[in-house]
Amino acid sequence: MPRLLIITSTTRPGRAGTELAAWARDLAVAHGAFAVEVADLAEIGLPFLDEAEHAGSGIYEHEHTHAWSATVDAADAFLILTAEYNRGITAPLKNALDFLYREWNDKPVGFLAYGMSSSGLRAAEMASQVAVALAMVPVGVVALPLRQLRDTGLTAHHAEGLRELLDSLARYDGALATLRAPQVPAGQAA
Repeated sequence: MPRLLIITSTTRPGRAGTELAAWARDLAVAHGAFAVEVADLAEIGLPFLDEAEHAGSGIYEHEHTHAWSATVDAADAFLILTAEYNRGITAPLKNALDFLYREWNDKPVGFLAYGMSSSGLRAAEMASQVAVALAMVPVGVVALPLRQLRDTGLTAHHAEGLRELLDSLARYDGALATLRAPQVPAGQAA
């Protein structure tokens, strides 16, 4: 079964991301297309990028990078909770993305965006640009307005949007899996 990694993007105490991650995890498990894991950037605690070599080299010096690499490499698809801070993505999310390169390649990514004035859409747009630079394939976004969530909570409409995004992630994972499969050099038998 393909693996979906749900990544939180915030680390501050009292953040909405933990509740949203639990909701997304439960919906993704019920969806049934993926084995689901949550990567909470607050718990992972990556330092500010501290590797001497460029991420594209795949040469990692630190244990925290090896652990993050193994977590991301094992995933087939990603759902990134993109909180919007000051019209962009959070520093911990950008840092976590920048730590690696190859591990992200040829994998679909969806965004569960949340925030105030734009419901996180500006953050999802920025994260999408970074994902493309990492050779990921953005497949969609579900936007959650924090003001509405505080008043009414998560609704059936939000859940339906996330289920549709999970459908897209599963469909793209199937298509992109061939790109991630080990390639047999020309002239050699499979």
